[in-house]
Amino acid sequence: MKNLKSLILILTLAVAVPASAQFRWGPRFGAEINSMRLDKSIFNNDNRAGFTGGLTCEFTVPVVGIGFDLSLMYVHRVSDSESINNNPDNQGLVSSSRFKNRDYIEIPLNFKYKIGLPIVGKIISPYLFTGPSFSMLTSKRAITAAYRNKTFDVAWNFGLGVQLFNHLQVAASYGIGLNKTVEFVGISDNTNPIEGKNNYWTVTAAWLF
Repeated sequence: MKNLKSLILILTLAVAVPASAQFRWGPRFGAEINSMRLDKSIFNNDNRAGFTGGLTCEFTVPVVGIGFDLSLMYVHRVSDSESINNNPDNQGLVSSSRFKNRDYIEIPLNFKYKIGLPIVGKIISPYLFTGPSFSMLTSKRAITAAYRNKTFDVAWNFGLGVQLFNHLQVAASYGIGLNKTVEFVGISDNTNPIEGKNNYWTVTAAWLF
């Protein structure tokens, strides 16, 4: 009898949780500050602000505040970088090439925890999120004759945000590149190829229906 009651309880919860869960979607737009981190100083690199925009959907279990969101985003990353080489004539540094813009289709999947606040929960609700992001390069690969951007990036995001009036979500996150962003193709006098990864701050606003 006890086992039967436990089974009924489990089945009831299994039915009740999806029924009470919320599925919402909407547009998301924002800015991204990108910095390509290199393991050698053959590039001068400055942070630059790009932009991102697309659609996002959210699945949340209201009682426990746990859920996830999945987005399809266009990302325009701007990185003002110059390759530099020693000049034996004047023992200085000479810029040989530079690259600025990289465009991606990005798919971030974030696991989200909303912190329920008494009384004001429907007006303001903070949340934390983390998860992987997968990016496919859509712009030119070439950086110099010797280096190219890789066509696929993987990063892990950590962020926090606030939901206002149950529809507007404003969030900030930091993405840590997990794979090499730059590849060495061997057409260079440089015998020590560099390795680079994308790290970036992102600030977005989304309106969920």
